[in-house]
Amino acid sequence: MTTWSQLKSNQPIAIKMLQNSIEKQRTAHAYLFHGPKGTGKVEASLLFAMSYFCENREGTSEPCGECHSCKRIQTGNHPDVHWIKPDGQSIKKEQIEHLQKEFTYTGLESTQKCYIIEDAEKMTVHSANRLLKFLEEPSRQTVAILLSENIDSMLATILSRCQRIQFQPLSQTEQQQYLIEQGIPDSTARICVAMNLNIYEAKEWKDDEWFAEARKIVLQLMEKVMNSNNEGYLFIHQAWFDHFKDRNQLETGLELLLLWFKDIILYHLDEKEQLVFYDQSDRIERYHQMMTIDQAKHAVYNILDTKRRVSMNVHQTLAMEHLVLQI
Repeated sequence: MTTWSQLKSNQPIAIKMLQNSIEKQRTAHAYLFHGPKGTGKVEASLLFAMSYFCENREGTSEPCGECHSCKRIQTGNHPDVHWIKPDGQSIKKEQIEHLQKEFTYTGLESTQKCYIIEDAEKMTVHSANRLLKFLEEPSRQTVAILLSENIDSMLATILSRCQRIQFQPLSQTEQQQYLIEQGIPDSTARICVAMNLNIYEAKEWKDDEWFAEARKIVLQLMEKVMNSNNEGYLFIHQAWFDHFKDRNQLETGLELLLLWFKDIILYHLDEKEQLVFYDQSDRIERYHQMMTIDQAKHAVYNILDTKRRVSMNVHQTLAMEHLVLQI
């Protein structure tokens, strides 16, 4: 379990403010945690909820992590802690309406309630206005935590009703070291940092067989493509589409492929210590001898364009076929 002390090493000001509000029992009715992805916003919101409901916390902000409430919050099963994430590309009005309905009921295990909205900037106009009405009539025993990477996209009226807690950007080295301290292998930590994953996503990937196989398939595709476009074309039909079956999975595959070509560029620039796939440095050295830096940049641009097209619902098979032929 991540602790306040661990988070404080990377976000001293933000975490100190939150600890003070908990210890002095002066929690606001609504918080806005804002800052880049991977800076600890999700971890802090989970810890805040645990501290808020902890049955054994006395005179400290640190939750015990062992009581019934702490364990249920950690596993996402506490009936009075509600998480809202985008449904597709946005947070819809119906999601906020459902939340409001839930909060009309008496707390199942306590008189307190907490709701956490991830990617709050992705609320539609209707859902934001619905939430605004909710924030304007706060309950003394309700805490709202909004998480955002881009507060410029949020309604000023919502911003004005939240206590803002800014999470500062971390260097890649700091993020990587933090993940390693949490038990994530260095090779996985480098990929997670490059893909801006938080600690919980990183822990899921650490032992995820699908992710391990995804990494392997990307390696195999690179081998095929470096031999010839025709081999790459055949491989995506033989193996790629069997593994990357939906849009989210395909986007992950494209992101891993993007990191491979960026590593080739880094090798050309003699910045080997920054390689994401450092454990494949021998293979990357061979690739960089076969591909000029301009060719690697061209591949990066094509992958980025493919990601854009996939996000716009272009047929995934056509998008990947076009990419392989372009590379």
